[in-house]
Amino acid sequence: MRVSGESNRLDRLDARSARRWAVATRAAFAVHRAEIDDLNVFPVPDGDTGTNLYMTLDSALEAAREASPGSDPAAAPTLAGEAAILARATLLAARGNSGVILSQLVRGLSEVIAEATTTGGDGLDGIDGRTLAVAVRRASDRAYAAVTRPVEGTILTVAASAASAAELAAATGADLYAVAHASLAAARVALADTTAQLASLASAGVVDAGGMGYVLVLEALERVIAGELASDPRPERAATLTSVALSPAAHPEHTGHDVHAGGDHGQPGWGGPAYEVMYLLSDSAEDAVARLRERLDALGDSVLVVGGEDLWNVHVHVDDVGAAIEAGIESGRPHRIVVTHFGDLYRRRTMPSTPGAVAVVACAAGEGLAQLFRAAGAVVVFHGPALRVSAGQVLDAIRSAGPRCVIVLPDDTDTQLAAEVAASAAGDEGTEVHVVRSGSAVQGIAALAVFERTASAQDNLVAMGDAASATRHGAVTVASKEAQTSAGWCHPGDVLGVVDGDVVTIGKDLAVVGADVVARLLASGGELLTVVRGAGAEPELATEVAASAREGGRDVEVSIIDGGQATYALLLGVE
Repeated sequence: MRVSGESNRLDRLDARSARRWAVATRAAFAVHRAEIDDLNVFPVPDGDTGTNLYMTLDSALEAAREASPGSDPAAAPTLAGEAAILARATLLAARGNSGVILSQLVRGLSEVIAEATTTGGDGLDGIDGRTLAVAVRRASDRAYAAVTRPVEGTILTVAASAASAAELAAATGADLYAVAHASLAAARVALADTTAQLASLASAGVVDAGGMGYVLVLEALERVIAGELASDPRPERAATLTSVALSPAAHPEHTGHDVHAGGDHGQPGWGGPAYEVMYLLSDSAEDAVARLRERLDALGDSVLVVGGEDLWNVHVHVDDVGAAIEAGIESGRPHRIVVTHFGDLYRRRTMPSTPGAVAVVACAAGEGLAQLFRAAGAVVVFHGPALRVSAGQVLDAIRSAGPRCVIVLPDDTDTQLAAEVAASAAGDEGTEVHVVRSGSAVQGIAALAVFERTASAQDNLVAMGDAASATRHGAVTVASKEAQTSAGWCHPGDVLGVVDGDVVTIGKDLAVVGADVVARLLASGGELLTVVRGAGAEPELATEVAASAREGGRDVEVSIIDGGQATYALLLGVE
């Protein structure tokens, strides 16, 4: 079953499709967060842009879901309502420069959507190509307005180019897809051009990290409007974002480039303020916020003060943390104060073998899965039905990981015990090892998506464990012998549908059984379906099973991965 093509394109972006856009963007941020982190050399080489984008949107979507009236079946969600909820949630969840700018992009979109809904007059929910162009421009303007001293060659430049292209397309009467496509094409060109616009990027041979994040946002939008069910998060896909390839200088050990003129702040070549200070500000007013912005600009750089009415999000890089917080106290009520020392971030990234740094060992049953795990920074151990992982192999991988703290993802129930034995042996050697109970590759993928290199072992363990346990998993395989199963007797050649390790259905057609497993996994809800195609399985199988996720009006984003695993034609996961 083909699911793409002009006949499936949307002519309006409504609440359901906008939600798919947000979920697809989060999935893209999860897959590419490590790559974006490695690109990060401006405004400071702290290497967390990808992580901040992912964590901001992930937290915002979770908060938006709790705040949405969607639980009331009688109250159909509207695009304006959903956008307003997400805009506020993103402001509250914003992390770092990139997260704050992302919140303003969402705010700009939300404002135009609200205006269009109020004045549209056609009685239809959603926006067309002309309004999308206005929204993309407003998003760019909001992002520029948020930055006290805008710099070209950053996400701001990429957003402005995307907006100009969208406006040109809309002026010719282009439809929704054509506007989105023009915006994305211009953003990709602008992203490639950022390398020549900033000396720090040219020195490292990379594109702007925030700009790459915005391109992912627009890619997800184009894909949703095109009616495509499946995203392709394979690591090699990042090369399509830009013709500028990552040079060796883009890797963590080479990111310590001079970005600002100034003194040493904890590591070689570091200039500019030593701390990042962020807080929410309540009980204030526009005039007080304007004075705060001026005060922070005098104290440091990378000043962002965004929000309005009853809440502002404040971000600044300073040397004097106390003065930055006192300025907030003078202007209102600061709360949720977060202070980060850039030197600590740098040391954690450039000296991964120091005590406290965290690494991941992941077991993979196919080359595609191995590539995905490596792209996320994990040390990979292969396993399979005829190649069971031994405790010794896991122990060797733990030793090769380097850091004194390692998290292991078995990604297979039969590997769990070997991983725990290896963890015990490594502990006797002085290495702290934790094993996440990931019984399937799809749970491992979910766990790696929330792994944060600069976070503590305990924080990572909790986040990764929660992500794995929150992912319901299933599989489709073919019986090789006659046996009694939970679903009855099976015979050689029968197709078996598995959910959480138990055979739940027996059939003759891979696609039919796969659709049945998907329906069971989605029975209690879910936003993201991951389909991992096995070795020898036809591409159409994954596409057809993915399409079944949308039957019955389900609002689900789908990610298809070419895993290359043996035995299982499909591995399926729902988050």
